[in-house]
Amino acid sequence: MCRNIRQLHNFEPPATSEEVHAAALQYVRKVSGAAKPSQANQAAFDRAVAEVAHATQHLLADLVTSAPPKDREVEAAKARARSAARYA
Repeated sequence: MCRNIRQLHNFEPPATSEEVHAAALQYVRKVSGAAKPSQANQAAFDRAVAEVAHATQHLLADLVTSAPPKDREVEAAKARARSAARYA
């Protein structure tokens, strides 16, 4: 469960709110130990996802770097190549 939380900082185009929400969801799933919370915990789970996503958006907005932005397609190709080498 959630071993693939991806880096969101310093990409061109910047991370979308959907990507930030997905990362927050994966984080909360990992921390809570539940992929799908019970009905009794659903409200707390959803609130935690929203708060983590909000904090992540602020973090990404405030981070600065002198490195040039990474290209998503190039990084995805590198990841596919690593995966092919690992599982070939």
